Amino acid sequence: MPRARTSKAMRGQQGPIMHWAARMEDRFHRFRLRRGRRRGLVTTVIPYTAYGRTANDRPGWVRVLCRVVLTRPDAADTERYRKVRGWRAFFSIPVGDTPVIVDIDGVEVELLADRGGVIDARLESTLQAGWQQLTIRTNDTEPVVAPVYVVDDQARLGILSDVDDTVMVTALPRPLLAAWNAFVVHEHARRAVTGMPVLYDRLAQAHPEAPFIYLSTGAWNVAPALGRFLDRNMYPPGPLLLTDWGPTHDRWFRSGRAHKQKNLERLAEEFPDLKWLLIGDDGQHDESLYSDFAEQHPDAVAAIAIRRLSPSEAVLAGGRHKSEPRDDRAPWIWAPDGAGLADHLEELGILPATPN
Repeated sequence: MPRARTSKAMRGQQGPIMHWAARMEDRFHRFRLRRGRRRGLVTTVIPYTAYGRTANDRPGWVRVLCRVVLTRPDAADTERYRKVRGWRAFFSIPVGDTPVIVDIDGVEVELLADRGGVIDARLESTLQAGWQQLTIRTNDTEPVVAPVYVVDDQARLGILSDVDDTVMVTALPRPLLAAWNAFVVHEHARRAVTGMPVLYDRLAQAHPEAPFIYLSTGAWNVAPALGRFLDRNMYPPGPLLLTDWGPTHDRWFRSGRAHKQKNLERLAEEFPDLKWLLIGDDGQHDESLYSDFAEQHPDAVAAIAIRRLSPSEAVLAGGRHKSEPRDDRAPWIWAPDGAGLADHLEELGILPATPN
């Protein structure tokens, strides 16, 4: 089987000097890793949904997403790990700086997991449009399958959605409520925002070629729980773009806003022919983020749809953060639920009109 050459990181390329907090975190993880292996924990690869683009008139590629952790032998099966709930998901031990082998249609590429055990890499691909699969393994694990949605070059619309308070009621910005939701609450206790599953299903039916991408400031630890929530509430499947909490090489904590900005810019670069329907809420920074993006990439925005929080939700979310649109070439719509947003999207022609 052909094997691509190892990445630059695998060849010992020196990175930036890390913040002292990050160095302390790495020492703590190394201690946990040694202790975990002595307790008999085993390496497990957790695959996440990937996305990519077909190889028609341009080279095809796939953005591979996964995480390497230590788990108990009876939980090493990926499906069992995905059922880990609440606070337990945050106690998994990341296996950083370990080689990971990705097989895309018979071509293997060796990558290096980052210090948090995360792989986020763009690789060349010849996969056809639609839902496909790739496999991921380490030198001491069996291959696991990761779904990947490959966007056809003929697609012209993409849907990018926030998660918290847009598809799922969470009141995330308040730290205590955020901790309660992340560490304690079972995802069955969370509820979908009224009308949003129906809206997203209508968008999927009207634009079957469009990718759905869910962008959140949540940690990779909650990816299994979020995936279960989206699936149970019948949201269209799609990649989750999350982040890794904790210190970085130059600061105490990662910036959630910067995480969203970086991924928005990346999507604009990766899919220059797509116009994005950007969906968020007015309780965090979605309006200002989307406004900045529309100003910088006016030709990449089909519309901006903002879910208005209820008065009680706005209080829990720390108030509203309404930003006036700065570029009238991108249509803005507001509504308190999915049905109201659907009515506006019908007026814009993004959704077909429902019969009276």
